[in-house]
Amino acid sequence: MADLPGIANNPDIRFLGKLLGDVIRTYGGDALYARTESIRAASVDRHRTKNGDGGPEADLGLDALSLDETLDFVRGFMLFSMLANLAEDRQGVAAEQGADLAAALERLAGEGIDKAQVMDLLHHALIAPVLTAHPTEVRRKSMIDHRNRIAALMRLRDADVHETPDGDDVEEAILRQIALLWQTRVLRRERLYVTDEVEIALSYLRDVFLPALPALYQRWDRALGERVPSFLKPGSWIGGDRDGNPFVTADSLKTALAKASEAVLGYYLDAVHALGAELSISTNLAPADDAVIALADASGDTAESRSDEPYRRALSGIYARLAATHLALTGKPAPRAAALKGERYADPQAFRADLVTIARALRSGGGALSSGGALGRLIRACETFGFHLATLDLRQNSAVHERVVAELLKVAGVEADYLSLNESQRVSLLRHELSNARPLASPFADYSDETKSELAIVRAAAEAHATYGPACIVQHIVSMAQSVSDLLELNILLKEVGLYRGGATPSAAIMAVPLFETIGDLEAAPGIMTEWFSLPEVRGITAARSFQEVMIGYSDSNKDGGYLTSTWSLSKASTALKGVFAGAGVGMQLFHGRGGAVGRGGGSAFAAIRAQPSGTVQGRIRITEQGEVIAGKYGTRDSAITNLEAMASATLLASLEPDALSAADTRRFSAAMDTLSASAFEAYRGLVYGTEGFRTFFRQMTPIVEIAGLKIGSRPASRTKSDKIEDLRAIPWVFSWAQARVMLPGWYGVGQALSSFEDKGLLAEMAQGWPFFAASLANMEQVIAKSDMDIAARYATLVEDRALADAIFPRIVGGWQQAHDGLLEITGQTRLLQAHPALDASIRLRLPYIEPLNLLQIELIKRRRAGDEDERIGEGILLSINAIATALRNSG
Repeated sequence: MADLPGIANNPDIRFLGKLLGDVIRTYGGDALYARTESIRAASVDRHRTKNGDGGPEADLGLDALSLDETLDFVRGFMLFSMLANLAEDRQGVAAEQGADLAAALERLAGEGIDKAQVMDLLHHALIAPVLTAHPTEVRRKSMIDHRNRIAALMRLRDADVHETPDGDDVEEAILRQIALLWQTRVLRRERLYVTDEVEIALSYLRDVFLPALPALYQRWDRALGERVPSFLKPGSWIGGDRDGNPFVTADSLKTALAKASEAVLGYYLDAVHALGAELSISTNLAPADDAVIALADASGDTAESRSDEPYRRALSGIYARLAATHLALTGKPAPRAAALKGERYADPQAFRADLVTIARALRSGGGALSSGGALGRLIRACETFGFHLATLDLRQNSAVHERVVAELLKVAGVEADYLSLNESQRVSLLRHELSNARPLASPFADYSDETKSELAIVRAAAEAHATYGPACIVQHIVSMAQSVSDLLELNILLKEVGLYRGGATPSAAIMAVPLFETIGDLEAAPGIMTEWFSLPEVRGITAARSFQEVMIGYSDSNKDGGYLTSTWSLSKASTALKGVFAGAGVGMQLFHGRGGAVGRGGGSAFAAIRAQPSGTVQGRIRITEQGEVIAGKYGTRDSAITNLEAMASATLLASLEPDALSAADTRRFSAAMDTLSASAFEAYRGLVYGTEGFRTFFRQMTPIVEIAGLKIGSRPASRTKSDKIEDLRAIPWVFSWAQARVMLPGWYGVGQALSSFEDKGLLAEMAQGWPFFAASLANMEQVIAKSDMDIAARYATLVEDRALADAIFPRIVGGWQQAHDGLLEITGQTRLLQAHPALDASIRLRLPYIEPLNLLQIELIKRRRAGDEDERIGEGILLSINAIATALRNSG
């Protein structure tokens, strides 16, 4: 099912494509196979001659498909794209050169930075990929599971293993999994609930992160020649992110925490059980130190058969204590009952201490048993995952906190109309309330449902701290933070449950983290943080913690101001915040709210981290991972290790490498970017927010309405019932433009800015010598290559008012052409992705498989919008959305 240069260069794609063709012929019939092959071949031929006369009107034979055949055809092309993605991931197409720790250490050594300096940074470093529930993963988990089984079988095939451990022929087993994919329902029948999202995230944390991270740390220990601190830890906000999601409650928070704890404790129990089977060391053959003997004697294991095996007896006691911990934290007995009675561990540190006792005893004997092995990995897992698995963030909109605090103050008789107070009055009142221990909420008062819900959340957070330890919830993100009072209001709520304490030495067990999202918010961020650090109680809290986190949002800033202005505003805000933090003597930790698509901050994480402004990373960085990005980056142990190591390596380089630019170049380049940004902002805002009828044009040209029918998340698509673009969430905004092959959020306005900028030589110099500008152009280049104005023109025919379409669509095409031409001019290329042949081949491989899907989607949308209620049309539209998203990879 394949005949393109990209396929010819990848034997895995040829192999898997052939098996898929066999499955289609077997289960779909010869006629379907023949028609699919005919359409595929026609589309491939059209793309080979696209620079000639093979326009979008070329006959691909789509009209001959019946509705039922259309559904099967779309599934077939989607599965090919899915298998192609797998093959490319296996070939390392997604891996970047130099994106590993060994390469980073070599590069740093060349710049005079030795391993001791790296270790010094790592001792106070934190790198955290944070899984979010933002709904851009269109595939069901069942589809991803079959894909991962194929990946595991392909690894056996790589090793020239012909039989699985169960005795199946490996290639027949791969064929069977592809057949199962063909017969697995692609679409979800019901909308996801928060508990479903928790389970999906948990599967990655349990099945991938838990085994992958300890193994990765072993690699890093070897590279640095000593044991590195546990600086990379996963996070999540699934079950704790309430911003715009009414379905996230205290109960969902408790569920997320309990399930995570159950998963990690189950992993520890299995690991300790396996160690007990392995460490059969007898005191008749090797002496044991007093600490291990004491641990063994305290275990209560008096079995005669193990009387000379202190390590096993010690591990029996550890297992019994873990089983008791499992019962205490989850309310469930351990899956494998303990033979002994044990007292629960008070915290992960106590568990780790027992493991370290055994490790030290083994190390004292020297030889092969002194190395880490499985015990070393378990100790590392305990340090990394604790009893909570992943730190769970809370998030809520500042407007909600404002209303809740206003109600609490009013009912308590403190302030009748808090909302009417100006900022200085609010700050004064809130600081006064925070300085005393008196709670505001009364168990005898009546409150609104919103207030009761927020109080229940903070109570659940306090309970979680007592149960799982303070590492389970560290941050509470305040969305749309626009003032100091927005942060103080959160502390008022935390004070109600003892998570904030005032007095002479104030403390906050959970950090209030402002999220600056729009262009205006980013510009205001330095002033807000300056005022925040000026408060004496805040200075005391941040001094004790040594750092403060600020989250910066890529999605809403892009929707607000366009790609170039968003990217530059984020960079400028980071630089300005660096000065504010330095002046306050506080370490800065930026939390980057990136999405998968370039229009939401996507693109290479390795390049993006390295392109951060000098001095803004400081060894501490958190980055959101969502939707299809989670499956793409962390779907398997190997891909997770590759991507986590790239994140760690980039952070080291961004933190320790000398600034790539001189002060003079920084001033010149920044001034140029200010000019470019202003021009791009004007063009973008003029189109999206200043053009009459644009909202209607967008909603009719793209499948935004149909995307709402995809059951891919628990969160509503819009913040309000309004159809304004301002109120639409960034994900469906980006997702719908990707489906229509416009990718507008990833480039519009840039072409106009490049075209009007007079000094093209300066732009070329910036593209060559400034990592920030180079990364911005590289990301834009990718989406321009994935866009197709011929296909987009077909989508424009969906707009009912032809005069409106004729007025707006040519502006989009003109902007695309300017961005395309301007990019080539300043990068010195003759065609897109000339400098990135692997990515070029990957995209060109997919285009012939995406175009027929687009054309079918357009026709199905026309029929549905004309009133055809055949349920197969609706199913076909949703299948085509799924298939196009799979082929584009980073579409939302």
